[in-house]
Amino acid sequence: MTAHPSQDPVELELASIRQQLGELRAEQREMKQAIDELVRTFRSLAMHLGIAAEPYRKADAAGERSKGSDIPGFA
Repeated sequence: MTAHPSQDPVELELASIRQQLGELRAEQREMKQAIDELVRTFRSLAMHLGIAAEPYRKADAAGERSKGSDIPGFA
């Protein structure tokens, strides 16, 4: 990042932190997808082996979180 003489160092640091936060959010989303896939895999294996059954899922009164909303922890 090239410092422009008229830019405040605090603004430059804030821009850097925002970029890092964006990268962390992207990594968090990727990890969530990988974990969700692992859960699905282990659940299907357990069902296939007969050591588990598909649990009853009660409908959430407020509805599920929208796909585009932020992941908890970085809101």
